[in-house]
Amino acid sequence: MTDALTRDDPRPRPASVFDVAKLAGVSHQTVSRVLNEHPSLRASTRQKVLDAMRELNYRPNAAARALSSSRSRMIGILSTSSGEYGPATIVTAIEAAARSRGYSVSIANADGLDLRSIDEAVSHLAELSAEGLVVVAPQLQVLDALSRLTITIPFITLQAVSSDGSGGGPLDQVVGARLATAHLIALGHTRIGHIAGPADWLDANLRLTGFRDETACHGLDQTLVVAGDWSAASGHRAALELLDRGVTAIFAGNDQMALGALSAAAAAGVDVPGHLSVVGFDDLPEAAFYLPALTTVRQDLAEAGRQSVALLLGETDALPSVHPELIVRSSTAEFRSGNHRPNGHPMSYTA
Repeated sequence: MTDALTRDDPRPRPASVFDVAKLAGVSHQTVSRVLNEHPSLRASTRQKVLDAMRELNYRPNAAARALSSSRSRMIGILSTSSGEYGPATIVTAIEAAARSRGYSVSIANADGLDLRSIDEAVSHLAELSAEGLVVVAPQLQVLDALSRLTITIPFITLQAVSSDGSGGGPLDQVVGARLATAHLIALGHTRIGHIAGPADWLDANLRLTGFRDETACHGLDQTLVVAGDWSAASGHRAALELLDRGVTAIFAGNDQMALGALSAAAAAGVDVPGHLSVVGFDDLPEAAFYLPALTTVRQDLAEAGRQSVALLLGETDALPSVHPELIVRSSTAEFRSGNHRPNGHPMSYTA
């Protein structure tokens, strides 16, 4: 584990593809093309890279060696949720990153989340001679199925469950959720509700964990949680329930459910942000044009997709963390105690 190493570790760091690129005076993508025997390279460029590898005693990782020995020049993507904004954005980024390196992409959407469906999807990509596989499947059942299969081609997953069950991967969902919740707390809200995503999604569980961690740090109620299914309709229903429970702020697990919360507030005559603050997650392109414009958490999903291709092709040794960012817009405001009655229902105001 990398966290077991210290700055005082006397062992030298193995040369990376970036070290080779720097010494050879080329880009890291060019080094990748040499590793994968891309036919478009000049002989002189290829030789410079090979010389740099020899001088640095560079050794490509196992995935890169496996890829360089295969000739399909195709990367497979296993997907289970391509219609959702996050997975769809990642898949698009993977396709673009692969194409820039001379690879095509084939996508297999599993029919279900069970072991047989996942096995059939992986087998389909293997039969197409995929040289490597990127798993864009955020459901816990899929990760469990993958752990039980024998997969003969190099693969990586953007979602991973750590030994303590807390999750992992390049997108730090817990930190993003804590940013959203901390923002509402900083505005003075003490009754904050959370609209959670589906319980079988790792992303939803991690965002719920972040919400509970942050509210616990401030001694606030962690039980103001209603489950949704990522849709605006479910956000609408959940928000109405949370309003009945006296919340003054809502952190929704994604922007679509936040849109439903805004609609529910309007239907109930609750002013946003005057009587209710709402925060989403993902920063959809439309989020800035909600009424009011939505405060949300932005993730660089495209960068996560690009990094997955870099790892699969041996251009990097690990997926770096892609840090979330809080985007503050008009749907959140400072809480004023006079805005709510003791039972939590908003007071009516006249101009």
